[in-house]
Amino acid sequence: MIMDNTNADVIVIGGGAAGMMAAITAAKRGKKVVLIEKNRILGKKMLITGKGRCNITNACEDVETLLENVTVNRSFLYSSFYGFTNDDTIRFFNNLGVETKVERGNRVFPVTDKSQSVVDAMAKALKMTGVKIIHDTVVNIPVNENKISGVKTQKNGNIFANSVIIATGGASYKGTGSTGDGYKWAQDAGHTITDIIPSLVPIKVEEKWAYELMGLSLKNIKITVVNDKNKKIYTDFGEMMFAHFGLSGPVILSASAHMRPMFAGKYKIILDLKPALDEKTLDARLLRDFEKFSNRDFVNSLGELLPNTLIDTLVHLSGIDPRKKVNSITKEERGRLVSLIKGIEFNVTDFCPIEQAIITSGGVSVKEIDPSTMQSKKVAGLYFAGEVIDVDAYTGGFNLQIAFSTGWLAGMNC
Repeated sequence: MIMDNTNADVIVIGGGAAGMMAAITAAKRGKKVVLIEKNRILGKKMLITGKGRCNITNACEDVETLLENVTVNRSFLYSSFYGFTNDDTIRFFNNLGVETKVERGNRVFPVTDKSQSVVDAMAKALKMTGVKIIHDTVVNIPVNENKISGVKTQKNGNIFANSVIIATGGASYKGTGSTGDGYKWAQDAGHTITDIIPSLVPIKVEEKWAYELMGLSLKNIKITVVNDKNKKIYTDFGEMMFAHFGLSGPVILSASAHMRPMFAGKYKIILDLKPALDEKTLDARLLRDFEKFSNRDFVNSLGELLPNTLIDTLVHLSGIDPRKKVNSITKEERGRLVSLIKGIEFNVTDFCPIEQAIITSGGVSVKEIDPSTMQSKKVAGLYFAGEVIDVDAYTGGFNLQIAFSTGWLAGMNC
């Protein structure tokens, strides 16, 4: 049905986390809200977050800790984080019937372990608050005398409103609908778009042997990132994995947020396979294993210390003859092995493509958005929420919290 000349108080573009929260919040205030989503379903990107389980927020102890986990423009989020906290997010979903649980690193998930239950809850809230949902594509956002008048859509024509909230996401995972549309509309309205780059993204490395370990996951490891001046810029403990394109996993994704600017030769990642053991303790452990397997070949003596998939590679990197008997290994060779286990080096060559990034870094400049309302400083009635803004954070639920907090603040002020 054509809706040309239809009126609304608020139009929200984008049916993801930020857009749905903005629409629900505005509707609760009695506003007549139209939510426009170009996909056939809502929350398409939310469905794949947290490996399909949806890490909705982080249960860290206070807002300051939330802010500490924001890597870009954290001060801009002060009002939104204090206005709608991580506790508010948990309470919001609990009130909609979504029970939550806290896992490693204070990550908060639905008890169902299914993202669909989170999206369904938000869809339920949209219905309860009377938000009208239109599955259509916005063609443009007319601006007259620095004021919003509504939007023009492909199928439903013109929809008029005094407030428009752009919550279209970034440019990662284009298959979910995050195709950068919001950047163009913001730019057309006079806004500056900062450089769009991948963040929380797997990385490529120079070492070809790393690609041969595809599928291997390492837990309880430590990584340290150093730059070309040998300065430590990031350290993390946790899990990583080898993929056909390089390195991935939680610690690698978080580390990528610190590798800016990115160019080959700028960064190294140093992997410690046994962070709980110092070199002296690790050497003692090796000695015990070597005594236990004294008559074995070296390559067959490391099964109790290292993952089987990694042994051949580590033996090769050590330079020790794999068929050398353990009782013949010298102290110097053992020292090389200890150093290797505590410090495997990877030379970073590039980020993987933005399509593989969890989030986009860059977006609408925060200098041109009022942080206390999310309204444009350039165009009256134009608001922004979520990943379209130049803010991003570590993994662990912090980026969805940004979406919920900025969406809430936009919905409260539109």
